[in-house]
Amino acid sequence: MKHDRAMTRNPDHSQAGRETAARHRLLALGADALEPRPWRPPPVPPSDVDLAHYALWRAGELEPDDLRAGLALLAAARAEVDGLEAGLLFVARGAGLTWADIAAAMGFNSPQACQQHFTRLAARRGSGA
Repeated sequence: MKHDRAMTRNPDHSQAGRETAARHRLLALGADALEPRPWRPPPVPPSDVDLAHYALWRAGELEPDDLRAGLALLAAARAEVDGLEAGLLFVARGAGLTWADIAAAMGFNSPQACQQHFTRLAARRGSGA
């Protein structure tokens, strides 16, 4: 019981518990049968982005609690996309693309704005926010 009280007092633990329950729920509804992505070979489960897509795709067949499960994963899915963006920016810079090249590809008004975006993204990922 002591552990349960600690989890309810810590919002991060509570959110982690909701996300875990949401993943289990959506996997049990059939998301576990999704074809694995080449970049996520078995036994790695579907990503939170994939699970949120799954909930949207099956929305007409799902109960409200199932839809809530998809919603509960949106913050984790955003974090996955942030990681993807940071990784692509890092690789692009390593491949020799300039901030001007990247800014043009991403629709930023200037190379400086793009670089500042990357700095904020990296800081947010580093802080766990």
